[in-house]
Amino acid sequence: MADPSSIYALILAGGSGTRFWPLSRNARPKQLLNLFDEETLIEKAVNRLEGIVPPERVLVLTNEAQVEGVRAVLPELPEENIVAEPARRDTAPAIALAAGWIAARDPEAVMIALPADQLVVKKDVFRTVLIAAAEAASRESAIVTLGIKPGWPCPSYGYIERGGPMDDLDLPGGIVAHEVECFREKPSVETAEQYLASGNFSWNAGIFIWSIPTLLAELGEHCAQLHEFIGKLRDTDDFNEVVANDFPELEKISIDFALMENAKRVLNIEADVGWDDVGGWPSVAKYLQQDDNGNATRGPVLSVDSANNIVFSAEGEETIALLGVKDLIVVKTSDAILVADRNNADQIKKLVDGLPDSLL
Repeated sequence: MADPSSIYALILAGGSGTRFWPLSRNARPKQLLNLFDEETLIEKAVNRLEGIVPPERVLVLTNEAQVEGVRAVLPELPEENIVAEPARRDTAPAIALAAGWIAARDPEAVMIALPADQLVVKKDVFRTVLIAAAEAASRESAIVTLGIKPGWPCPSYGYIERGGPMDDLDLPGGIVAHEVECFREKPSVETAEQYLASGNFSWNAGIFIWSIPTLLAELGEHCAQLHEFIGKLRDTDDFNEVVANDFPELEKISIDFALMENAKRVLNIEADVGWDDVGGWPSVAKYLQQDDNGNATRGPVLSVDSANNIVFSAEGEETIALLGVKDLIVVKTSDAILVADRNNADQIKKLVDGLPDSLL
């Protein structure tokens, strides 16, 4: 059985979230936005761990530009649990940093790694799944991934191909795990349709659970540099010095390429938790106030002969008026207004490249 007192969590919070400009900025990326209510996405990520991982066992990795903003919205976490990476090195080095931090406190711990910028509506179901995943990771010496049951043939997500169910595991909550056959990169729409038709594929949510001994064993076989880095962090008397000196020298690589595609044993638990990766303004629309013409709005809006627009006022005081327009994204902040074709939402990050520094 996984010891509840030995479960730690890493929250990856270093993204820039340029698709949400002008609301998102370098110092206030997607995870620090309150897109749905008064809670930011990173607050939601920490709060849905309640009852599983207490604040003192939660580590948040971010960057220098965002560390003060993260500390401001997470006052319940010890200040030293919010760490700024000295360089951008993708998810594998970030996970290794966290594993070293955890190993120094409990070398037998189970570690949950999850992004800060996702939405999970069914929090109780999510907690049940995490408990089962921690149990499977501890008991089976396996890496466990959380998959999301696909709702449509999305070409923007990675996919996990699953084998048959492992009914003999008898996990808490009646949760069933599957052996992972392989990971698939972002497919074409046609290939994604085939995945859904087979019934054996889950969306890859980027949420992983493993014990520290299992992670070290796998990295020792597949990524010696990260294995050595974890050992140095575990054994050092000066954690910050090792991070500052060694982390920038690590290979920039994702955990999928560094480990997941080569790991000896990977299990998958498919979860229906009301998950959304909140990839851009269109994904936020369904959670906003809706009118009869398909307009999704936050803040005072007057709409006449207009349909299928997304309107978001950050201040919520000045009225935005729409007349005879459709399929627009209109976002107003104190210093900028975005007006974009809803169908070109993925191109907003290209627009950001041309902005002056004062608007970044």
